Amino acid sequence: MKEEPYNPIRRLRVKKTDDFKTIYAKAKAAFTAADLQQYTIDEVGVPAEDVAAELEALAKSPPGKHKKKKK
Repeated sequence: MKEEPYNPIRRLRVKKTDDFKTIYAKAKAAFTAADLQQYTIDEVGVPAEDVAAELEALAKSPPGKHKKKKK
């Protein structure tokens, strides 16, 4: 099986007589989910249990005193 070369930029075939609306429609139709995937970020998330444990620890701790502002 022959591998295709990696080409990140695909050409959009446009005729000289195409107006802006037609060019936009062609570009929109050519945009795929694979193109969108390039712009997403693969981040490792924080487990919900860890977040819940931190929130419970904050709720149990006594609140700090607020400083009065001088007028």
